[in-house]
Amino acid sequence: MNPVTLLPFIVLIGAMFLMTRSAKKKQAAAAQMRNEMQPGTGVRTIGGMYATVKELHDDTVLLEIAPGVHAIYAKNAIGAVLDDAEYNRIVHGDGEDALDGTVVPDDASSLTEAGDDEDTSDDAKIDLGKKAEADDAEPTDAGSDKSDKKSEGKTDGEADAK
Repeated sequence: MNPVTLLPFIVLIGAMFLMTRSAKKKQAAAAQMRNEMQPGTGVRTIGGMYATVKELHDDTVLLEIAPGVHAIYAKNAIGAVLDDAEYNRIVHGDGEDALDGTVVPDDASSLTEAGDDEDTSDDAKIDLGKKAEADDAEPTDAGSDKSDKKSEGKTDGEADAK
């Protein structure tokens, strides 16, 4: 057999070997992280929930989600073990990333330039009410049964909104 024809197979096998090797390294690092957990450590589950480790078992972990609220999780469900500073910053809001007394308004009034003075606006006001001609209009199909059921002055697209 010609070595040139074997070259694509060799390259494919080499690429598969490199991909599985890096995946195995990531799995080993995650397993080591989970094995290094201790009671009192803050963790984040793969679902994004933050909790504190209370007890460790062979394949399970007892987590305290809130004071007095405990749940049992599989060790594989632990996504990250957090150091104390990061856990306190995320869960309790401690640290530099706090709001520093910034007040956020509940409405968008501070975003408009005119504020309460709406007369300075160059935009024309739009009347969204019914026009007078629509009230006086007669149905175009006066001979059908459908027109008898319709109320006066309404076309097919208009509703009885009040």
